[in-house]
This record gives sequence, structure tokens and C-alpha cells, in this order.
Amino acid sequence: MKIRLFSAPIILLTSYLIVGILSGNICAQVPLREEEKLEQEFTDPLTTLPQLIVRDSYTPANYGTNLQTNQVIVRPIIPRVPPNTLLPVAQLVRPTIALLTVPSSRGGSRTEFGDLALFDLAVVSWIPRETGFLVGVGPTFVFPTATSASAGQGAWQVGPAVGAIWTKIPGLLIGCIVQNPVSFAYTSPHRPPLNTLQVQPILAVHLFGKWYLRSAEANWNIGWHRRTATTLPLSLGIGRTLVWPGLPPSSVFVTGQWTAYRQFAPVTSQTTINFGLTVGFPQFRQWTW
Repeated sequence: MKIRLFSAPIILLTSYLIVGILSGNICAQVPLREEEKLEQEFTDPLTTLPQLIVRDSYTPANYGTNLQTNQVIVRPIIPRVPPNTLLPVAQLVRPTIALLTVPSSRGGSRTEFGDLALFDLAVVSWIPRETGFLVGVGPTFVFPTATSASAGQGAWQVGPAVGAIWTKIPGLLIGCIVQNPVSFAYTSPHRPPLNTLQVQPILAVHLFGKWYLRSAEANWNIGWHRRTATTLPLSLGIGRTLVWPGLPPSSVFVTGQWTAYRQFAPVTSQTTINFGLTVGFPQFRQWTW
């Protein structure tokens, strides 16, 4: 069956809007400024708000295979703030745990754990807050924790990472995370060397009430080695903040994703629908910007 580009995401986003509007009456009323702050903190990779992100990425159409795939990501953001850090500035630790479906040799697919990715950014303090810019630098790591050869890259990797955001305009957050892990050890002699530039563009735009426009799920991958894969996906969707008395603030979002460009990537996602939930834990934050 041929899948029309973005037809499924449009239907799901419309349904999501209807559900959100109907559920609006049971949510606690929070001032708009607070809503905008939550929207940014739930999208900002350099936030000092401890939080947990759970995202399910369903891919109904893939290049190179007729299989429909799925990936579940669990991603906590763990801020380490003075005086609870070795550095005089905030450190932001973000591990990513992935559970994904891969093609099975017996036909169909099976579920496996993927590699563990982690970065640790230190926020630089010499940029004035009045500029609206915030920058963090540090190392990024990839650990070969996949439970099968097809679910991971089979390589220990380390490299530099930079995160940056701009929030000068109220209700708008623009930023990105740039990483470049490089392999230095392998789980098998048949694994190729890896040197990949990874860019995660980030956008959050306040719409109205508790709703905001969001783009933070796409990851651009550019392989530096000859004939290694390059993929440039684009994502866009909507999110809604949720605040109930006595419960931690949270946000739900749905985004559509489409791979706009690929090279030397015979099997990769074509269209993807991302469903996500972010839960914040402000009671654990000990320092505010």
C-alpha cells in the first residue's frame, strides 16, 4: 500500500488538536508567561530543569525495505549545578536509551536495545544573559550496548559536542546541538571506522494558550568517511503543556518527520511520526539562571 507523504501525520495532528481542546477544561490555569517558560524548558537542551523525555517514533515508510519500524527513546536531562559540580558552571548530562525494531533473518522484525549515547555539556558563563544566547560545550560518547549487530554501530566513540540556544524574542526558542563522535575501538573486526557529524536543530514557537510549535526530533547525520551515510530529515509538529495541582508539569507532543535528503543510506526512514511525553521535576532544581 502506498502511503501519501504526511497524510498520516496530518490526521494524527488534527485528532491531537481535538483531544487537547476537549481536555483543556480539566487543566489548571497557568499564566501565559509561565506557559511560555515551560514550553522553552521542555524543548531547551541546556535547561536546568530536571526532566524525563519518552518518545515513540513510528516509521510507516522506509527507504530500502517494506518493513514498518518503531523506536522508543528514553532521555533524561540531568543538570549538575553549583555547588554540586566539579566546575563553577552548570553541567548538563543527557543520556539516550533506545529500544528499536530491526529486520529479522527469519522475516519480519524483532525488538532490540540500541547503543547508549551520552553528552556532558558545561554551560559557558562569559556570554551576557542580555544577548539571549546560551552555549554549552563538552564531550559526547557512544557506548556499543546494542543487543544485536543490526541494532547498533558496534563501536566505542567519543568526540566534541556543542549546544546553543537563542531566546531573545519572547515566545521563541531557536537552537541546535552539534556532535561529532569518532570511533576508536570496535566490538568486531568487521566494523567500519566511524566519524559522523550530528546536528539536531531545535525550534519552539508559542502559539496560543498552552499550545506551541515544535521541531526538535530530527537529527542530521553527515558521514566524513568516503561513501558513508548522510541523512537530512526535517520535523515539525505541535506540543501542549499540562499543569495539574500536585503533579509535576509535563508536555505532550506529536511531530511529523520526513527525510529530505539521503546519500549512501540504502535503508533509512522516509516518513516518521513522533509521539512524546516530557515530565519536569522542578523540585530537584537547586539553581536557576
